[in-house]
Amino acid sequence: MKAQVENPELMRKLIVERLVGETGDPRHVVETARAAAMRALPIVADTFSEKFPTPMAVDVAGIDVVRMAELKPERDSLDALVVVPATTSRDALTMRLDPQALSLLVSTLFGGDPDIPPPPLDRAPSKIELDVAAIVFEAFARALDGNGPRALGLRLPVPQPLSGVSDFKRFVVRDGPGVRITFSLGAGDEVGLLSAWMPQRVLLERGAAPPDSAEERVQAVAWRQRFNDEVLRSNVELTATIPLMKMPLKALAGLKEGQVLELRENAQAETRLSVRGRTIFTCEFGRLGQHYTVRVKQPFDARQDVLDGLLAG
Repeated sequence: MKAQVENPELMRKLIVERLVGETGDPRHVVETARAAAMRALPIVADTFSEKFPTPMAVDVAGIDVVRMAELKPERDSLDALVVVPATTSRDALTMRLDPQALSLLVSTLFGGDPDIPPPPLDRAPSKIELDVAAIVFEAFARALDGNGPRALGLRLPVPQPLSGVSDFKRFVVRDGPGVRITFSLGAGDEVGLLSAWMPQRVLLERGAAPPDSAEERVQAVAWRQRFNDEVLRSNVELTATIPLMKMPLKALAGLKEGQVLELRENAQAETRLSVRGRTIFTCEFGRLGQHYTVRVKQPFDARQDVLDGLLAG
């Protein structure tokens, strides 16, 4: 500490670093953020093509050097917000969806007319709208996270999004130098915005990560192959479950030995295959000769299952 005090130039650099970021060069921060955004675009587009019935345009609308304190919403804000922690920072990535973006996403997901864009939300997001926001936040978080030594190390899946006066009143922001990447969602006059906020330290540490050596890559591949082979040889118990019906507790308490319960008409088409209590596939239950069979239809989508349950309710 004494050596730092006796070196005014070193002290000046430390103060600049605390105030404006790790390098003190906004151009370097913007270039690093732009590279991360451009790498994320095709990944997000592919995810959207799988999740949404009609295509939605996604582009980079802007990149700005900011203070992290600027991301805190007003108490009456109608945005949806999520904070995604990483191994090195509890607020490595924060994302906000504005009311227009959220309205467009919900309309697109549920088959709205693409030629008649919906108006922006004029109220706090509902539970279904927050579930849609979580799907979109997850897509952007995975795309921005990356992989390899330059990955952010985000802890996924993303937490439950925040919204409304009560959530934003309790929401606390750690101030510091940051960067904001703004993505546009949709096309034409009605375009929504998703903004991704990262502390400059987190972004620049990712950009400065050195590439691993050839020896390290070979060792990583060897360990991965060994691990995968051991896992593939492991035996697990598969459980096929056919949903029966919903029954009030009073009726459940009145069940008697020998009583016959009827299956729903589509019950066999909703069989689920699970391993250790975790559902992995949606299947069809059938019969082939003297043997019962289970045919795999598609991977189980937990978020879509939640949305279907909400709509059914």
